Amino acid sequence: MTEHEDPSRDRLKQHFAQRVIHQARQVLEGWQRLQRSEWSDSGMHELGEAALLLQRYAERFEQAEHSQLAQGIGHCLQAVSDNRGRLNSSLISELNQLMQRLSRTGLRHGDRFEQTVLPPLRKPVYLALQHLERAERLAQQLEFFGMLAQPLDSANAFRAAMLERHPAAILMEVDFSGPGAGLQLAEAVQQGLEQKIPLLFYSHDDTDTPTRLAAVRAGGQEFFTGTLDASSLLERIEVLTHVAQYDPYRVLIIDDSRAQATHTERVLNSAGIVTRTLIEPIQAMAELAEFQPDLIILDMYMPECNGPELAKVIRHNDRYVSVPIIYLSAEDDLDKQLDAMSEGGDDFLTKPIKPRHLIATVRNRAARARNLKARMVRDSLTGLYNHTHTLQLLEDARYRAQRDGQPLSFAMLDIDFFKKVNDNYGHPMGDRVIKSLALFLKQRLRKSDHIGRYGGEEFAVILPNTDAATAYHVLDEIRRRFAEIHYPAQPQDLSCTFSGGIAQLCGELDSKTLTQQADEALYAAKHDGRNRVDVFNG
Repeated sequence: MTEHEDPSRDRLKQHFAQRVIHQARQVLEGWQRLQRSEWSDSGMHELGEAALLLQRYAERFEQAEHSQLAQGIGHCLQAVSDNRGRLNSSLISELNQLMQRLSRTGLRHGDRFEQTVLPPLRKPVYLALQHLERAERLAQQLEFFGMLAQPLDSANAFRAAMLERHPAAILMEVDFSGPGAGLQLAEAVQQGLEQKIPLLFYSHDDTDTPTRLAAVRAGGQEFFTGTLDASSLLERIEVLTHVAQYDPYRVLIIDDSRAQATHTERVLNSAGIVTRTLIEPIQAMAELAEFQPDLIILDMYMPECNGPELAKVIRHNDRYVSVPIIYLSAEDDLDKQLDAMSEGGDDFLTKPIKPRHLIATVRNRAARARNLKARMVRDSLTGLYNHTHTLQLLEDARYRAQRDGQPLSFAMLDIDFFKKVNDNYGHPMGDRVIKSLALFLKQRLRKSDHIGRYGGEEFAVILPNTDAATAYHVLDEIRRRFAEIHYPAQPQDLSCTFSGGIAQLCGELDSKTLTQQADEALYAAKHDGRNRVDVFNG
């Protein structure tokens, strides 16, 4: 018997394969716990230990990708520790990327043990719908967006699947396996679970308030009616499950006392909030443009200018009208506090302040500001940036690219024959196609890329640190995959394509010229037959 035929060795390898996948899940769950709570030393230590164990298992099973990712996660956590617990945007970004890659990994292709019954790392979504055909069709659509979905045809099949493995989320029809039975079934499987599974309900017909109330009581976080749209469903599931992506609040601290600023920084960093400190208030506007904070903490009394004066200067710029400003000062005179608040401030905290009070105030204010800003700068249909904000982001990206000597690409995309979609299938179908492409782009582009709805069926993509050849490769792959999506319709299913034009920043080019060049490339792609991406070649 050869070495490769040794059954005991095969069982050992299979055992380690399962350990690798199980441990990868442990790392991702530790990452989620860290996001939900404060970035305590114990939480970071726990995540570091989980990553170290993953590295050991991966090395023993010769899983190079898992080993490399675990090592990278360990290095990032060590960097936070070496920096005395201080968080910064680049470390968070690097951890995000590593966790996203880890959440997408499985066993390496071609490994003979891939065929054994080893569950993939990504958890599936369970689809419990009355009509199995509808569930299978929806599962196929979700696969186009890279989401694993498992249709189930009976209550027993659903219970058996739950016993075998908990899903990422459950889509349950209220009348699955009998009138109102879906509500009871979903509620029953959630009982006793320490961590509830994201639960979404569906009804083909519109329902009354008592049914919706029962869905809420059963733990439902969303209720769909009518035709199930895969892109809308996926968007909600991604929001509810957000495995790897972490977008911390960003706070700019402006205080001439380095000791006080460092103390504030450490308190906020311990809660997973990224900070930047400015000792010289006169540099505030340049720092605001660079850091783009969710909130500003401002000292009341500083030598170069006082807090209320600086707040006025900040508020003069339209971009920062809605950024919350919190005064943090030893000033305890209520009248002076109120005067300061009237000069552009949103809150006044008196030193010394309890860490929990400071963290809670910052989180609440930043969360509200983010929600408000999202409504101001985003398109309501797609959730992408609107035309005005997209151009502002392009200008910021152009400035950074020219300052740092990095490449920058800008792309314009346009859905082909979109008028025919509206004319032949109606505007609701047109909206579904637009939302679908928006979601497709969000999923397949990097967190550092900016996507905007430029107008109607036209989109804009800003790709920092990317040359035109790389941008072409990425967007052309998205174009080919998008064309494979089918939208259920009568008399036949609909599929759509888009055309694109790309321009790369050269020399001292301004943003307006860059957009014109991308537009020219888009026009050329349309002229050359559509369903293609062209690069501007001046």
